[in-house]
Amino acid sequence: MNRTFTKGIILLLLLSWSVIQFAQAQFTVSGEIRPRTEFRDGFKTINTEAHAPAFFIEQRSRIYLDYQQDKVGFHLSLQDVRIWGNASQIYKSDPALTNIYEAWGEYHFNVKSSLRVGRQALDYDNARFLGDLDWAQQGRSHDAVRYIYKDSSGFTFHAAAAYNQNVPFEPSKLSSTFYEGVDNYKTMQYFWLHKDWASAQASLLIFNDGRQRSDSTLAFRQTYGFIGDKSLGAVKLGGELYYQGGKDPAGKKVSAWLAAINATMNTSITPLTIGVDYLSGTNPTDDMNHAFNPLYGTNHKFYGFMDYFYVGNNHGQNGQTAGLLDFYVQSKFKLGQKSALITHFHHFHSPTTIYAAEGTGEKLASILGEEIDLVYNLNLTPEVNFKLGYSQLFSTQSLEAVKGGADRKGLNQWAWAMITIKPTFYSK
Repeated sequence: MNRTFTKGIILLLLLSWSVIQFAQAQFTVSGEIRPRTEFRDGFKTINTEAHAPAFFIEQRSRIYLDYQQDKVGFHLSLQDVRIWGNASQIYKSDPALTNIYEAWGEYHFNVKSSLRVGRQALDYDNARFLGDLDWAQQGRSHDAVRYIYKDSSGFTFHAAAAYNQNVPFEPSKLSSTFYEGVDNYKTMQYFWLHKDWASAQASLLIFNDGRQRSDSTLAFRQTYGFIGDKSLGAVKLGGELYYQGGKDPAGKKVSAWLAAINATMNTSITPLTIGVDYLSGTNPTDDMNHAFNPLYGTNHKFYGFMDYFYVGNNHGQNGQTAGLLDFYVQSKFKLGQKSALITHFHHFHSPTTIYAAEGTGEKLASILGEEIDLVYNLNLTPEVNFKLGYSQLFSTQSLEAVKGGADRKGLNQWAWAMITIKPTFYSK
């Protein structure tokens, strides 16, 4: 962490401390240390003879500051993300990510509505389309303005907008608003409506994002989503439906769907969830983009913990995304008062045609493979949590084809261990 950044943290803490001594305000200072050890041997992509296993430890360190007084709210989250050993013990330059994860201020018009401005995480419903990506050590946050309304009837309404620009030499920047070099939207707007009932809840999302194209125009893509669940005795039913239209950054017309349904049953041993997710894909010969893109969601949560699908890597042919049909079973076995074993099983299919090689007419089966995810969870104290995970993916020739024709070798496996320490230093 550089000296300027460290001095800024100390100054901010001292300033915050002096303020709360003279004001009737709610103020909380908390922290987080989260190192995660990973053994990757076929993680994200199929294991081959050319691949040697990877082993490393990555740590996230954060300080959280929260302030609330009358009509004003404030939140600041400072973070440092690093690989153990990536910097020398004696160094003048540091390759770690040290930045501000969140920094927003909020004005409360009244007890029901407020306006939040600044860098903030956007995490909605089950994080299918908008999520804070907390599994990734760096997380995900947006520079945006957000209006928030919530009343006592269980109705919530959010409206947000953002406009992104990279201007490294301001104030000398006097012309052009071309946005380049960042894999991000240039502009976005969304509305989110949510309603809670005694045994059900439902949300509606309308999201528009504009991506900068090389010809200086913007490609606008719209996503419309509905998600809801209802409890019927010992069974809880959930469903989602999303549609994407408009144009992708390449200028292709988009028409894509996501549909999901699941049921959770409380048994005498453990809760059991059975479900299926369908994400439409584009065939290699299609001119239109039919591949649904869960753009800003926490995809690690849904499509297998080994991140073969929708997590920073492609699965498709001829530059097209193949989509996914995922049948899954999930459960959680209580092992003690503080511990549990989480188990997931996935059976993957492709909803589009897969060929033995790009440009050939030889079709392959639609089955992509199966994955087993196991996670041991232990709450040592209210502030300390330990997790130990192991996953294994059983690939097929079809999965090899959509992953670039790799020749698989042995197991595709991944193991990890993570401890999270989140103390509260001060709360008033």
